[in-house]
Amino acid sequence: MHGLINHSFQSFMRDSYGERAWLEVAARAGITPPSFEAMLSYDDAITPAVLNAMALVLRRSSDEVMEDIGTYLVTHPNTEAVRRLLRFGGMNFEDFLYSLDDLPDRARMAVSDLRLPAIELHSHEAGRYSLICESPIAGFGHLMMGVLRVMADDYGTLAVLDLEQSETGRETVQIQLIETDYSNGRVFDLGARAS
Repeated sequence: MHGLINHSFQSFMRDSYGERAWLEVAARAGITPPSFEAMLSYDDAITPAVLNAMALVLRRSSDEVMEDIGTYLVTHPNTEAVRRLLRFGGMNFEDFLYSLDDLPDRARMAVSDLRLPAIELHSHEAGRYSLICESPIAGFGHLMMGVLRVMADDYGTLAVLDLEQSETGRETVQIQLIETDYSNGRVFDLGARAS
């Protein structure tokens, strides 16, 4: 597994719960030294071990933790680049949804050896969509639910999301758009501002 994914889990724990919580996760998962390098690759078995340890430390289900990670990736100031990458997907939430099929390729433009799980959007009648997520990471659909909830708010869209697990490694996020202009949404500028 690419180190950027494991590093994201580490950053989520540190930024949300502090260094002590991360060190407990690392100890439970057997990570020594207790840190991931974002540009290295790690054994695929490490990622689920870290996720299980996070669920134990936080006393929550791994699905809830994954959804929180999805939310974190798009809302935390330290991960603003992820939100910017996603906002380039379109001028409104529906455009953004259609851009999700290209997300793994866009991520590889930023990090050439990063392989994101496969996602595929299907459009249905009356503002309904299905986002099929195929991943070796259990709960990836929950992570996408966290991302989608935040992005719907970001675009000012009222949407209802539901997750269906069909088979191992395959989850489907059902998306129903209720109102596309529900609120003003968050401001987004194409150019990043220097601080």
